[in-house]
Amino acid sequence: MSRDQIVSLAGDVVDAARRLLGCYLVRTIDGRRLVGKIVETEAYHQTDAASHSYRGKTPRTEVMFGPSGRAYVYFTYGRHYCMNVVTGPEGEGSAVLIRALEPIEGQELMRLNRAGFLDRELANGPAKLCQALQINAQYNGHNLSELPLQLAINSPINPTDIIATTRVGIRRDRERLWRFYIRGSDYISRP
Repeated sequence: MSRDQIVSLAGDVVDAARRLLGCYLVRTIDGRRLVGKIVETEAYHQTDAASHSYRGKTPRTEVMFGPSGRAYVYFTYGRHYCMNVVTGPEGEGSAVLIRALEPIEGQELMRLNRAGFLDRELANGPAKLCQALQINAQYNGHNLSELPLQLAINSPINPTDIIATTRVGIRRDRERLWRFYIRGSDYISRP
């Protein structure tokens, strides 16, 4: 991902969540490439009560406030990591949760990382994709234009192929249609 592509994410978080669909997340481990196409996202913004940034900047959420194009990786439920792409202008707390990937390359290593799950189940959830690609807290704040974890911006998905719905597993601001996925994908976390 180039600096210009990072700047393209520095707008509205909902637009960025749609724009990230079809892009690739590329992880390099010991010279091996693991690639997944982003098929499901969720938007989070500081004005949204479901967002980690809702109560302002804290040591945990500092990364969410910019610059854009960084990874915001957090630990949840005492056992799982989840990865977001920071968006929006610097100083504004916003990020897009990467909810699901379609494995494109490196499935054999992803299967090992996920204890032998089938391809459809390798990365069909935010914690699962972090397990499959070995993404953990060391990547919090990582610049996604650099190895070993990169974002490759691809051509935008046709808007008619994007489904918008409510987000998964939140208690506040549940009515926002800020979850997006590619119509017909077999790799989303849930229909």
